Amino acid sequence: MSGDTTTGIGIVGCGNIFERYVRGLGRFPELRIVHVADVDSERARHGAGLVGPDTRHGTLDALLADDRVEIVVNITPPTVHAAVTEAALRAGRHVYVEKPITTDLDTAREQLALAKDLGLALGGAPDTFLGSAGQTARAVLDGGAIGDPVGATAFVTHSRAETWHPDPTFLFKPGGGPVLDLGPYYVTQLVNCLGPVAEVYGRSRVGAPVRTVTAPGRTVDTIGVEVDTHAAAVLAFASGVLAGTTLSFDVWDHQLPFIEIYGTRGTLSIPDPNMYDGDVKVRLHGEDAWTTAAPVVPVQGPADSFEHQLLRGPGVADLAASLRGAPHRASAPLALHVLEVLDAIGASGRAGAPIAMTSTCERPAVR
Repeated sequence: MSGDTTTGIGIVGCGNIFERYVRGLGRFPELRIVHVADVDSERARHGAGLVGPDTRHGTLDALLADDRVEIVVNITPPTVHAAVTEAALRAGRHVYVEKPITTDLDTAREQLALAKDLGLALGGAPDTFLGSAGQTARAVLDGGAIGDPVGATAFVTHSRAETWHPDPTFLFKPGGGPVLDLGPYYVTQLVNCLGPVAEVYGRSRVGAPVRTVTAPGRTVDTIGVEVDTHAAAVLAFASGVLAGTTLSFDVWDHQLPFIEIYGTRGTLSIPDPNMYDGDVKVRLHGEDAWTTAAPVVPVQGPADSFEHQLLRGPGVADLAASLRGAPHRASAPLALHVLEVLDAIGASGRAGAPIAMTSTCERPAVR
């Protein structure tokens, strides 16, 4: 393992979001990327070049044989998450995995048990709730500004990926869809604010069965949809709060908020949970205007700058800090609970009945 004061990072997966992690992790001097891996050797070589001339590259096996790697950052496609995470854990490495933690609930449970048995840390995205928006929203709630939370709404709407992504096929195949692709950001933010979910009632369906891709430089023209693309659910939180949610790749145009929480004294409006920053707004009963809450932690960058907001890394730094005794906030129990909530939306629809959660988690510690 690393002999200096930095934590050695190995990244598995040098695809679409790799550069976001490289640039984002570069903001944390206590973290150092030492090895990258990909099934495509040329992509791994290119990825290493983006990190620096001394970065090793190659296969997963080669990365796991590098004793400088303490934390494996697993940013492979969702359907590959489980295999890479298990291999890394069995090689004695701590793991941070992109969302969702796996695409299968039973496998996720097994991997949490494996990490515990081996005495290793397992964490998972999304980590955006660690940013200024999530932390400020949490402070507003904990401070009692809107009174006791009663209800909430959350709306996942279409990113219009067909118009800008050259091949968004993965979004409409198993492991994709609005529930698993964007749902983790919203449910994680809700759990951060309101605590664990006790019961889910949901229904989902396919919208348009064939998607036309119009993106410049597209590599596919049409996509056959294999997952439900529109879902609606009620999340009953253990605290008693009821949240109505819509998760859809069929809502293109709208005037909907991202997340709102309704309390006995007022309303809290939370910005896009896919971003770290943004205006958190409060409006108390009887007031005629919204008030923007001052950020309780430093912002990552301008809220309207994708260049800053899409940089990843706080969750990896959070895991590394937990190895030195700090609270682990973007933790595997949180990621597992969020996955169970999302899985229950489809399961509830198939059963025609509410689904009680078998997992729970603590609200993540605040900064």
